Amino acid sequence: MFSIIKTNLTTKQGLTKYAPATVKNYWEENKSYVTKASPNPAKNIVFIDGVRTPFLQSGTSYKNLMAYDLARQSLVSLQKKIGFPKDVVEYIVYGTVMQEVRTSNVGREAALAAGYSDRTPAHTVTMACISSNQAITTGMGLIACGVYDVIVAGGVEFMSDIPIRHSRRMRSLMLEANKAKTVGHKLALLTSIRPAHFVPDLPAVAEFSSGETMGHSGDRLAAAFGISRKEQDDYALRSHTLAAKAQQQGYLTDIVPYKVPNVDQVVDKDNGIRVSTPEQLEKLKPAFVKPYGTVTAANASFLTDGASAALIMTEEKALQLGLTPKAYLRNFTYVSQDPVDQLLLGPAYAIPKILEKTKLNIKDIGVWEIHEAFAGQILANLKALDSDWFAQNYLGKSKKVGVPDLNKWNAWGGSLSIGHPFAATGIRLATHTANRLIKEDQQFGIIAACAAGGQGVGMIMERYPGAKV
Repeated sequence: MFSIIKTNLTTKQGLTKYAPATVKNYWEENKSYVTKASPNPAKNIVFIDGVRTPFLQSGTSYKNLMAYDLARQSLVSLQKKIGFPKDVVEYIVYGTVMQEVRTSNVGREAALAAGYSDRTPAHTVTMACISSNQAITTGMGLIACGVYDVIVAGGVEFMSDIPIRHSRRMRSLMLEANKAKTVGHKLALLTSIRPAHFVPDLPAVAEFSSGETMGHSGDRLAAAFGISRKEQDDYALRSHTLAAKAQQQGYLTDIVPYKVPNVDQVVDKDNGIRVSTPEQLEKLKPAFVKPYGTVTAANASFLTDGASAALIMTEEKALQLGLTPKAYLRNFTYVSQDPVDQLLLGPAYAIPKILEKTKLNIKDIGVWEIHEAFAGQILANLKALDSDWFAQNYLGKSKKVGVPDLNKWNAWGGSLSIGHPFAATGIRLATHTANRLIKEDQQFGIIAACAAGGQGVGMIMERYPGAKV
């Protein structure tokens, strides 16, 4: 869609044949804001701001809540921080992975509880760890098509209370008992229950197609790329060290303090950031492939509770509302590959694709925000980007993409340290990208992440002129 629009609006024929005079004038007046990364210069989509609850290790201060509570808090906090009228929001897209049955469309339920108009439609999406990236890009698509001008995108994950089901046989008996019309029929069904029926059906962070947990995939990927345990521990230590520094210096301004309901506690910071020593990390045992694996509890992202939300809209609407955006949302792409051997290589595929799509190269990128599922996964993706062989055999390119400047890579820490509530991470990545572009005086930022199913995302953001953190 974007390529067609771009062709129509950037050629003389397109302007004459397809675009009304108003669009032509808009083009002429806004030439200074058009860059090679923009898919549709006539309808700039902007990122106003994003917020999140503090990301907490599951089983801690949020443990007695629901995903719905955290999602509601993120939507309330977004409106309070920016100060927009709630009725200006035309649509809400919210991501989640581990769904609570009672609030399956958590985006709608949370929006109603947060006081948004009951006339504002909302839907919930799921795409594993890139669910809120999908929320953002779904919003971008709706805006680009002219359906809406103002959208809230978000995501929530609550791992403190995941849905645990009865076994399939027990569920079948219960459903049949519910339909039974006589006492005798119900009693007959009850007497057929056996002890094995009570074994629960536990969810697992595993691939349905392969049955393999993501941790096992991380171990195999690290081994395939020859990444040592020490390299993984060193990267994990880097992530925690940078996150601790960002926390201490007050850079994590996307966090909005949360008074936890029914508890005399205000949570105001992420609680998973811990700066250990190399010696302490070395003592940890393998978490998945025992006894020879290299993925441990310290160099893998941890189960996290948290929610996030962001406001996006057309640039024209932002100016009408008197809002100063933080960044342009320039372009995006999704990728997918073999979920067995290349489950976690999404960034290695998405980064080259989005750079090519926007006609940028790695030197143009001043901010890198890449999801850290495992330290080994990050290092494997970096090695893949720096490999001519990988480029030639898997990307269809003659030479490697190259290694980004690591001083610009996850400079405020990442999912290994900040935490990873699956469906909330994408908004966190986008907000950190926007804030870092401003803080570090850079023009372009890139977001990339892997996800279950062997999928991935790549996004480009551009600093908005005059934006402030």
